[in-house]
Amino acid sequence: METMENTPLRAVALVCTLSPSPAPSSSQLLAEQTMAALGAHGVTGKVIRIADHDVKAGVATDMGDGDAWPEIRDTIMGCDILVLSTPIWLGHPSSTAQRVMERLNAELSETDDEGRLLTYGKVAAVCVVGNEDGAHKVSADLFQGLGDVGFSLAPNAVTYWVGEAMHKTDYQDLEKTPEVTAGTTATLAANTAHLARCLKSSPYPAS
Repeated sequence: METMENTPLRAVALVCTLSPSPAPSSSQLLAEQTMAALGAHGVTGKVIRIADHDVKAGVATDMGDGDAWPEIRDTIMGCDILVLSTPIWLGHPSSTAQRVMERLNAELSETDDEGRLLTYGKVAAVCVVGNEDGAHKVSADLFQGLGDVGFSLAPNAVTYWVGEAMHKTDYQDLEKTPEVTAGTTATLAANTAHLARCLKSSPYPAS
């Protein structure tokens, strides 16, 4: 018998590094670690590096002319969990992360037969990496936007690593994952999967 604890869940992580593959990316690494942590809670899915796709600027679900967003959007809509992973640039989320948020803005016009946004019932989480102390500010920006467009956020729905100010060490250059970051990632995964199952079992009321 299927219980809430073993309800299958799907997730997609959107990596918002500015660098296309195969360039190494700390944002990609932390996203992959987060997906692995979610896997321990029965969540399957995949990672998409946005810079590898032609995501057009705009605030519509489809900007036409080869826009890659509609296919990425279909993946998001087929999932229960969205993970957004970004580096810190000049104290802000990357421009790629901002573009993703702008495209997600279109969801404010997409509703089901009961008036609910199609993103209701989907849970989001955030990964942040950088070499300055901006993780809280960046996650706050993304949390606000994700909430505005209909995603729910569990407690401690962010994992991050920031290096010492004015130094050049990158997350992917560390010999091992710091225990604090690994523990934060594990908490994000546990809480996010739990909330996703709760919402799958008991959806939000009609609007």
